[in-house]
This record gives sequence, C-alpha cells and structure tokens, in this order.
Amino acid sequence: MRRLISFVFLAALFVSGLPPSAASANQDGLMEQAQTAFKPVPGSPPELKKPSLTPEKIQLGKMLYFEPRLSASELISCNTCHNVGMGGADYQETAIGHRWQKGPRNSPTVLNAVFNIAQFWDGRAPDLKEQAKGPVQASVEMSSTPERVLQTLNSMPEYAAMFKKAFPGEGNPVTFDNMARSIEAFEATLITPGSRFDKFLKGDGGALDAQEKEGLAIFMQKGCSNCHGGINMGGAGYYPFGVIEKPNPDILAGDVGRFKVTKSKADEYVFKAPSLRNIELTAPYFHSGKVWDLKDAVSIMGASQLGIRLTPGEDSKIAAFLRTTTGIQPRVEYPILPPSSSSTPRPKI
Repeated sequence: MRRLISFVFLAALFVSGLPPSAASANQDGLMEQAQTAFKPVPGSPPELKKPSLTPEKIQLGKMLYFEPRLSASELISCNTCHNVGMGGADYQETAIGHRWQKGPRNSPTVLNAVFNIAQFWDGRAPDLKEQAKGPVQASVEMSSTPERVLQTLNSMPEYAAMFKKAFPGEGNPVTFDNMARSIEAFEATLITPGSRFDKFLKGDGGALDAQEKEGLAIFMQKGCSNCHGGINMGGAGYYPFGVIEKPNPDILAGDVGRFKVTKSKADEYVFKAPSLRNIELTAPYFHSGKVWDLKDAVSIMGASQLGIRLTPGEDSKIAAFLRTTTGIQPRVEYPILPPSSSSTPRPKI
C-alpha cells in the first residue's frame, strides 16, 4: 500500500507542476524553477534547540569527534567513518569497526547532516546528539559503553576542565549526554556553502555551463527533485527503494530499511532520501555501498524510483549537474588531544 501511495503521489507531482522540457527549461525559467525546488546552503549553521553553539561546546565537540579513546580499541573515532577530509564519509562499501568487523550499511556523510530531519539511513536518531551516542555503543562500530566513556574522559584533567567550561553551572558536567551534545555542536558547523550550484541559485547564471544546466533541467523534469530538493537536496523524507521496480538484489543487500525501526510492513525497504550535496566526494552509493559510479547510481534511481530509462546522455548531464553541488569544504585543523593518565582504560583489541 505504501508503494502505491508513493507512486500516486509522485505521478501527481509529475503531471501538475513539472518544469518544461530540458531544452526550454535551459532558458530564462530554469533559475526560477530551481529556486523553487532548492535552497542554497547557508553560510552559517542553524541554531540548535539545545545546546547553543558556543565556542566552548564546539571546541570540545571537535576534540571528541577526533578522539579514538572513546572506542574500546582506542583506534576508532567519529572521523574514522565520517572523515572530514573525504567528504564526511569513508570511501568504503560499509563501515569497518571494532576488530575489523564490517557493518551493515554505508556511512552517510556528516557534511550538512544538521539539515536532515533525522539521522541514519532509517532515521532512528532524531538529531545529531542521539546519532553521536549510537556508534560509540554499537558492538560492530566503537564497541564501548557510557561507563567506559566517562571513565576515559574523567581520567584526563584537560577534558574535565573543558566540560566545565562548555557546560557551566552543572555540578557534574562530564556526562554521556554532554559528550553527545558537544559532538552535535561541532558537527552542526560542518556545512558546505558556496557551491557553484548555490551561486546559480543566488542569481549567477554563469555559475553552471550548458551541460550542467541541461542536467539540472532533466533532474527537475524527470521528478528527481521531488525527493531530493530543499537545502540538502534530500534528507527530508522517507521513500521505498523501488517505488516502481526493485533494484538488483545485490544493491538492496537484504536490508529492509526503516522496517527495523517501526516494525510496520509499510516501511519495508523504506529509507531516508540521502543528501546529494557533495555527491562526487561520497562514493560508493546507496545504503549498501554497492554502486561506485555516479552515472550508474543516477540510472538506477531513474528506473527504480521513477520507472524511466535514462539515456547515456541524460545520465551524464545529471551527473555533471550533481557535481556542481560540491561546496566549500570545512577547514578543520586536527586537534592535539590530551595525554592519557594512569587511570585511562587500556585498549581492548
């Protein structure tokens, strides 16, 4: 029933508000249509409900993001799977965690993740704070516990002092929640404004070349922007992977998606639409990480979600457009972490 509703919804959108053909959309109306479907990445992060983005929280969160001692092995940090120097991802099919275990899903980019309605492929974490808690405790990822994390942080006086500054007025600021809040504050700053596509959205008609403009027109005309619109070009809703036809079983990889969270039959093979921002930096693609070529990913989405067969020229033009969404990457200086002490837990390998 969910798939039928999704199909009817998409079909209605196609019939009623589509941009004109690719050729005519490449004229004066293209920019206005794009400005309706998308929004540029802002130059500063949005304010979080809690905590506020104070310099003290951001700096602490930055150190914790790169802190491998939050993991049981003391080898794995947040940056291991969400490398800020590699588009916020890890260039692996699926994440590699504790004792070289291979996780079940591809690591989503952390860049611009603050604009998503929820985190993880299945949306099981409502925000970045809750997301930060998951990998630390997952046996296949960092394989630690809140108790071990607190023992580690309390063993280093520099961290205790930083938590006190970041969370003034709290009697015991070194908590697992405050660890996650700090990481959330740092991750909220990992945004990528200033892409060529953003310049186009702001009125610079020369920011895209003719092929890229045609790719944008096709992207909107075919209906891709219905699920991949807004600021993050995705991340705002959940959709079945295979609205029209199921992709190759190797790509699905037996993953039933959001069903694992809701236990609702309607959510089988349903996933949060990923952001397409910086997409050229975040291969491989899909939750299974089984597709490495961007053009192939575009073609698979056309068939599976829209029931159309894109021509080689169309998929090349869409891919060319998508590469214009690469924004200015965050410049993050690797922090110098405090030394361990005699009470810091030893690695569990």
